[in-house]
Amino acid sequence: MIRLAVSGAQGRMGNTITHLSFKNPDVFKITALLEHKNHPKLNEKIAGLPISSDNNSIKGSDVLIEFTLPESTLENLAACVKHNVKMVIGTTGLTPPQREKIVEASKKIPIVCSSNMSIGVNVLFKLIEIASKNLKGIEDISIGETHHIHKKDSPSGTAKTMHDIALQCSPTPPHFDQDKIKREGEVIGYHEITFETDFDTLKIIHNAKDRGMFAKGALEAAIFLQTKKNGLYTMHDVLGFNK
Repeated sequence: MIRLAVSGAQGRMGNTITHLSFKNPDVFKITALLEHKNHPKLNEKIAGLPISSDNNSIKGSDVLIEFTLPESTLENLAACVKHNVKMVIGTTGLTPPQREKIVEASKKIPIVCSSNMSIGVNVLFKLIEIASKNLKGIEDISIGETHHIHKKDSPSGTAKTMHDIALQCSPTPPHFDQDKIKREGEVIGYHEITFETDFDTLKIIHNAKDRGMFAKGALEAAIFLQTKKNGLYTMHDVLGFNK
């Protein structure tokens, strides 16, 4: 039984993580729910557990799952070190100095830190690495993505990671196909990368159908940490790609 604390408990990701945990009572027990001190639902209860702004409430938990803002993440990171609580960090937008603090903390507690917790997306990253290293005579590598109209960054962070992997692993530099960078409706996330050689075309696609995929990955990361004492890990470690 994993005693689980959830930060940003009333946010989209926190809510999803909490409800998925309740569906697996043999694996997870929610022991702390955190929100910022000005949240309108502070002190309300979920399944009898109050939502708290005091991160000392994580004491006695095994793992804290964190999908919030960088500043809150660092505050909760300090609390995890203080109370010897393992940590799964899905927070994005971390600066290099903030990431360095996570590296330092990982010398005392085990941490999984990833900007994308989706199992499917991380398999996509691995497939791009394999294709980039093993396809011979690549003439062109193009990347496209589609997201909902509310998304501000373009290309997406996931698309940039795809680009970076291909750039590191192939002598042919990848590029973004601007005709395939789109913002449409309420699309959760669609990504594709196309490899062209003299002899064939290889296209790898990931289409997100439900945001719950990030929560599922975070819970898998929490399970992974149960056998770890300290260290900094990624979803590739969780999925066994770095063995």
